[in-house]
Amino acid sequence: MEQIKYTNESGKLVISLSGRIDSSNSAECDKAVQDIIAENKESEPVFDMSGLEYISSAGLRVLMRVRKAAEKELEIINAPDAIYSILETTGFTELFRVSRKMREISVDGCEIIGKGFYGTVYRIDPETIVKVYNSPESLSMIQNEKNLAKTALVAGVPTAISYDIVRVGNSYGSVFELLNAKTFNDLLISEPENAEEIIKQYAGFLHMVNSQTVPPGRLKSAKGLALGYLETASQYLETELYDRLKKMLMEIPEQHNVIHGDAQMKNVMMCDGEPMLIDMDTLAEGHPIFDLQSVYVTYYAFPEDEPGNPERFLGIPEELSFHIWDSFVKYYFDTEDDALVSQLRDKITIVGCIRFIALIDLISDHDTDLFRRRIEHSIEHLKDLAYKTESLLF
Repeated sequence: MEQIKYTNESGKLVISLSGRIDSSNSAECDKAVQDIIAENKESEPVFDMSGLEYISSAGLRVLMRVRKAAEKELEIINAPDAIYSILETTGFTELFRVSRKMREISVDGCEIIGKGFYGTVYRIDPETIVKVYNSPESLSMIQNEKNLAKTALVAGVPTAISYDIVRVGNSYGSVFELLNAKTFNDLLISEPENAEEIIKQYAGFLHMVNSQTVPPGRLKSAKGLALGYLETASQYLETELYDRLKKMLMEIPEQHNVIHGDAQMKNVMMCDGEPMLIDMDTLAEGHPIFDLQSVYVTYYAFPEDEPGNPERFLGIPEELSFHIWDSFVKYYFDTEDDALVSQLRDKITIVGCIRFIALIDLISDHDTDLFRRRIEHSIEHLKDLAYKTESLLF
């Protein structure tokens, strides 16, 4: 039948429907579908409706027969809005896993406003941005980030929630409406004369975020993640140092405070005069120190052994990057007590070094002088600080 084609790859039988399926051709459609399924008994059928213009109740009965024979929920993908509306009205969205057909957009020539491990954020127009993922698991990652953003929003954290999922070439993207928004990193670049006030507002906003709590078990444990980073770092650490660091991490109680996980200024946007978080895929719960470590990693650890790193990756001068780390702690804790600031900075640096070692182990070429210098300096910091710091708590 002309309206029906299929592919069978990796145990998934994708049956593509197109045109119109109604009472005039439903019997022929039914036979074609049944023949395809009979020839591919070992594969699970999935209906691709990207080319379907209309389906009547007679056409829906064809789908229902396949559903009954399978005795389980099946998948319908790429349903155009008109078809999705029919499926939803008739209750088929309760019987099948139905996903809408995604609109396709291009990011050619669009401004890049952020780049992370999982994808790149582009500004499509003054009111809209899209985060394009680079992982084959991007659809599940997009849905996970959407759920995390909702959890944060309910907890009182201002954040953007995606209102659309789109195709971008061979990838998928999550679309956000952010009216004339700029990241705090953009503000540093465009308003260098206001740098101190921007850093202060950034620190105060992150303190507010970390003060919010979520119901127990709703998010990943930031402490558990940190212990995982320590295990990665353990290959570079002497046993005595590893044991001390593990003891210090274990003494941090499990808490339900919101932890962003990558709270650098590129992930905080000023929207209509109010700060909000973006890039929520690293969201967790725990002690605030597990968020503050990302400030150390971004603004001190990366530039320490790589002159020019802030200019290349953040677009800001190296001295400003170091200044952000130097002044952030006093603004976050709202204190001018230099001795206290020094103690707090040491605690954060310990957790930051553990995270940094695990991070560069993952993303760096191990056969470079830069990698070796970063490992050596991080271990030096840990040896210096771990034995003069009794506790990571504050």
